[in-house]
Amino acid sequence: MLVRLTPRQRFEILVSQFEPAVRAAFIEAIDDITSNIVLRRIVERLERGDINGAVNAMNLDPAAFRPLDEAIRAAFNGGGVATVDQFPTLRDPSGHRIVVRWDARNVGAEQWLQTHSSQLITGIVQDQQIAIRTALETGLARGDNPTKTAVSVVGRVSTITGRREGAIIGLTGPQSSFVATARDELLSGDPAQMRNYLERTRRDKRFDKTVLAAIEAWKPVPAALVDRITGRYADSLLKLRADTIGLHETFAALGASKDIAFRQQMEKGNLQAQHVTKGWKHTPQKHGREQHEAMQGQVVPFDQSFTAPDGTSIPYPHAPGVPTRHTLGCKCFCEYRISFIDQLESKFRADRA
Repeated sequence: MLVRLTPRQRFEILVSQFEPAVRAAFIEAIDDITSNIVLRRIVERLERGDINGAVNAMNLDPAAFRPLDEAIRAAFNGGGVATVDQFPTLRDPSGHRIVVRWDARNVGAEQWLQTHSSQLITGIVQDQQIAIRTALETGLARGDNPTKTAVSVVGRVSTITGRREGAIIGLTGPQSSFVATARDELLSGDPAQMRNYLERTRRDKRFDKTVLAAIEAWKPVPAALVDRITGRYADSLLKLRADTIGLHETFAALGASKDIAFRQQMEKGNLQAQHVTKGWKHTPQKHGREQHEAMQGQVVPFDQSFTAPDGTSIPYPHAPGVPTRHTLGCKCFCEYRISFIDQLESKFRADRA
């Protein structure tokens, strides 16, 4: 017997289909950048004191993020197709069924993709440049030689995988600072600071015994070991960054495509905005937003925004321009409903006119 899926179940299927690909695409882009790094070029520039040149030598090219761009496009188009596939039967004034299709070349669809991807990738690259420049300056100021400074940024090539590991490339500015602070804590020899490291949730706990031994001995962790520990910490933070981007970008693409799919039908005259409502659907999480929990069940007309308890207007979850406090880690979605009674009344009035 066929089981009719709920809107939430259908949405979760879409997320499970596209989120892993978006996450993997980000990692692929970072791997492409790190695998093409020539360490000697970076070191030579640092030896000359040319930090900007060292950053440029890492080739942080927006084109490297093409896989991420394509994965977001796939999620966006997949969401659009899924939306129109779930449309109820629409009929024209004569009662004939209206054929509805997702138009990936629609101006609104193309504009969202171009604007969203451009802003995302430009932001990632600029954030990388700032974080890397700061890390290089910090390393040299600490007295590290150019080679050690460069390796702390680009990572070391694993003899097992052949890939660079422990790089800060791909991390956000704050995450890069977390790695630098963790290094300082482990090298400090101060038990209080080293205990701070043990509070870091993304650390590799396999090194905890080593850190505890250093704390008991009131000695710093050996520098070579600190490189390994902070390298694993950086890798863990990179995974977190990939998970965050995978989730956020998938939800953003699916949310936008659903909204645009309805707008396309309105532009074609197949549907009228006054016949459509949208409802906020909160997804329970371990650390869910209380504001979004309070918005559960809130219903508004299609062309109006939801209102969060703090007064923020939200067209739909993950809509462009919505503050990060309402999007980062959010798993809410929007359910659209078409009022057939209103449609029939409009048709009746049109016929009588």
